[in-house]
Amino acid sequence: MCRIRPRRTRNAVLRASPFARPAAHEETHRVVLVQREEQFTHVKNAFDNCRGKRRGHVALISGAVGSGKTSLLESLSDRFARDNGHVLRAAGSPSERDIPLGVIGQLLHGADFPERIRRLIEGLLPAYAPAAPHRAGAPAAPKPSLAGRHAPVLHRLFAALGELTRGGPLVLAVDDVQHADSASLHCLLYVIRRLRHEPMLVLMTEAPMLRLPHPHFRAELLSQPHFSRVVLQPLTRDSLTRLVGRGLDPSEARSAAERARALTGGSPLLARALLDDPSARLGDSEGAVPPGGGPFDQAVLGCLYRHEPAVRQVAQALAVLGGDASTDVVAHVLGVAAESVVRATHILRVSGLVEGNAPRHPRITRAVLGDMPADARRRLHARAAELLHRRGAGPAVVAGHLVAADRAEHTWAVVPVLREAAAQALSAGRPEFAGACLRQAWRVESDEDQRADIEARLIMARWQVNPLSAEAHLPELLAAIGQRGASVSGAVSAVISLLWQGRADEAGDVLDRCASADGRDAADTALLTAMRMLLALCRPGPAADALAASGRTRGGARVPVVSPRLEALTVLYEALFPSGERGLVARAEQIIRRHNGEAGAPGLLAGPLLALLWTGRADRVAAWTDTLLGHPSARHAPVWRAIWEAIRGEALLRLGDLRGGERHARSALESITPQAWGVAVAGPLGTLVVCATEAGRLDEAETWLAHPMPDGVFRTPLGAHYLAARGRYHLAAGRAGAAGEDIERCADLMGRWRLHAAGLVPWRIELARVRLESGREAEAAGLLREQLADEGRLDERTRGRALRLLAGTAGHDRVEGLLSEAVDVLQAAGDKVELARALGDLGRALRRAGDSVRPHPLLRRAHQLALEAGAMALANELMWAGPAPGAVPVREVAGRGQEPGDPGREASRVGHGLSEAELRVAALAALGHTNRQISSKLFITVSTVEQHLTRAYRKLGVKRRADLPAELVAHAEEASGAEEAADASEAV
Repeated sequence: MCRIRPRRTRNAVLRASPFARPAAHEETHRVVLVQREEQFTHVKNAFDNCRGKRRGHVALISGAVGSGKTSLLESLSDRFARDNGHVLRAAGSPSERDIPLGVIGQLLHGADFPERIRRLIEGLLPAYAPAAPHRAGAPAAPKPSLAGRHAPVLHRLFAALGELTRGGPLVLAVDDVQHADSASLHCLLYVIRRLRHEPMLVLMTEAPMLRLPHPHFRAELLSQPHFSRVVLQPLTRDSLTRLVGRGLDPSEARSAAERARALTGGSPLLARALLDDPSARLGDSEGAVPPGGGPFDQAVLGCLYRHEPAVRQVAQALAVLGGDASTDVVAHVLGVAAESVVRATHILRVSGLVEGNAPRHPRITRAVLGDMPADARRRLHARAAELLHRRGAGPAVVAGHLVAADRAEHTWAVVPVLREAAAQALSAGRPEFAGACLRQAWRVESDEDQRADIEARLIMARWQVNPLSAEAHLPELLAAIGQRGASVSGAVSAVISLLWQGRADEAGDVLDRCASADGRDAADTALLTAMRMLLALCRPGPAADALAASGRTRGGARVPVVSPRLEALTVLYEALFPSGERGLVARAEQIIRRHNGEAGAPGLLAGPLLALLWTGRADRVAAWTDTLLGHPSARHAPVWRAIWEAIRGEALLRLGDLRGGERHARSALESITPQAWGVAVAGPLGTLVVCATEAGRLDEAETWLAHPMPDGVFRTPLGAHYLAARGRYHLAAGRAGAAGEDIERCADLMGRWRLHAAGLVPWRIELARVRLESGREAEAAGLLREQLADEGRLDERTRGRALRLLAGTAGHDRVEGLLSEAVDVLQAAGDKVELARALGDLGRALRRAGDSVRPHPLLRRAHQLALEAGAMALANELMWAGPAPGAVPVREVAGRGQEPGDPGREASRVGHGLSEAELRVAALAALGHTNRQISSKLFITVSTVEQHLTRAYRKLGVKRRADLPAELVAHAEEASGAEEAADASEAV
């Protein structure tokens, strides 16, 4: 008879895992018996009673699939065999359930029985064979009594088994007894009834099923006086820590156990597979999985296929339905009784596959769905969509199933549901799902006008994923608008795509066509107004004049804002065309706060973020974008993520963080390609040019400038931003003429557009820098005074920069005051680079005025700020305390190139009147040593150190260590060098 033992093969695989790679047999037991020690001891005690008191026992090990029943049975059997027990083993299987005496045959296969016993057993087979079909009209044959007819055979079988107990207790180990055939169970019961005074142990395992296959066997089994039941519970957190936390420190082990609990629910089978699957062990539900699934996925499917088909179908339905899997819904989708679903869900729950009414983890869901045939999965999704729609589920939920079914029919309200779900997905920053809904709706819809409207919305969804894809479908949309006129959705899609490409005139024509139509509701009117405002922002001048004349802006006749998009664009419009109205920053942040949730609308946030940036609040932009880039919507909408990255890069640049600004601007060009950016590419490219220029990497800046600019970019405000960035590069490269041309062109554009927002491009400051480089100080001073006169539209950073440059054109009596004010303003603005420039200018001005104390801490701080910001060109300049020929390096000792006997040199050598002892203490303090460290180095008391420092502070005119002159560091280095030289000479 064939012997099928699939469980033993599975255990061999588990024990070959990295976790269960035992060096000895005891290590194998330790792995198998995690949280199973008590059960192991209980059964072993029963075996010892059989051996010592010759008293039989029967034990039933119950547990869910994957709970370790087979492993425990194998471990016990191996132990009993080593303790001189005679172990006969068998395993039930669904495929052999109809083979009479299949399990008994497996047991006898492992015993040395006389041939006559085998013939007796074979004689039982006819009695257990299926009865022949009853012929109609024939008298019913009396059913023979198996116990009566074959009692002698069963008695001799029992006697033969008893003979095997002479050398030690006999153990009959049957795995998965719920799959055993009825004939074998009948024989087992005959043996079990007679165990009381025989050294026999019957050890069986069972897993829960929807319906007990052998209720009579189980009922009689439970009534036996020498019966015990052993239940295997899921692994606890402590047990999982022992299993998955080997080799980790306690905190890491606890964290690994928590992840294992979340993925496995305490199932030993899944927990062991977790150790062989790094991606699953890290809780990766979206990462790549090897073909055929990783070890964890294979364990999930192995566990699933060891259940009944009906349980497996419930698991598949739960995976399809996800969070919508109520018992009633699953029952209707599968067409089964609710009671069966309840029982199947419980079985899946105790197996670790399900938590509540859904798969425990996305990785399990993916494994189950990946195993389903595509047609079966689509059928379940289609049924779920219709059922959930009838029960009032939300459009997004129903549409998700319709998209997954991929074959919706126009038999119920499919198209309206799909369109509403697409609108919600677009506003929530999920353009890919919106596109899937719209494609499905387009296939189902038969009305041509409706199909055209769906196509227009589909272009908007494609644009948020990849503008180049939307551009390919734009000609069809424009042709449809030309033939049938522009619907609101068609106008919005066309205008946004056209403006992104710099085709503002065509966008205006589309809006004019749409405006001629009547019957617009308030929401459509507000949306069209928002598009006109967007046109005015992208093409200042005529469009802005038309918008202002229509009374749609807050500067004209006020109208109620009924659209969040209109509100967001209004804030941006007021930032570019300031009217002196207060509270703009507060309103911009209020919009961001209202829509920055995970389900928020990412398209609404670009306007308020730019408004904050151009009103001088780069710090708030950096804080908000740090939060926004962590939201899921940033992952699902590549275009909006790229825009947020670009805005954050410019904000960090304005805060003096050149490395951060460059990193995020680069990321913006990686989220979508430069070609897909359209005219907006001028934004991140301009940021990268300035970052490279400030860092002194002019070759890299030139590389960024080599990127081609789309047509129309210099007819947009971002084109002015790019011109200013290119002008700064030319000025740094020593080409003042080219720099002046770019800045003058920028000034001309902003003048014609009547853009007075210095936060966008402070062209007067940039042009003043060019004039100063050319020696035309009077013109530079006039530009700077003109910039400072517009206080109502001036942010702190621009004001600080203007004050610093103005000091370069002022008389000696005003320089220190202007630079001090510039330092205060720039420190409040948070721009490290501009603050470093102002501090350096102030330090040099004080030194020229004859101050020998205050310049050094200022220059040292300026140098440190430049290094922190990544402005290496400025840092190198500050190392020499200014670009003038013959300037003294900051880190050099003052007077180090002077002739002997020079009074300045002598003052330097004694440290501005400090004694040698005071000089040594102050030098070490300038290096950052504590008082105790100084006392240890100089072999003096801490009190003496404090006294020397007090006198040094008084003589130098400082109040703290940070203000000690930088030249003292050189004294410390010279002293250390002298000490080392002395030590070396002593050693010689």
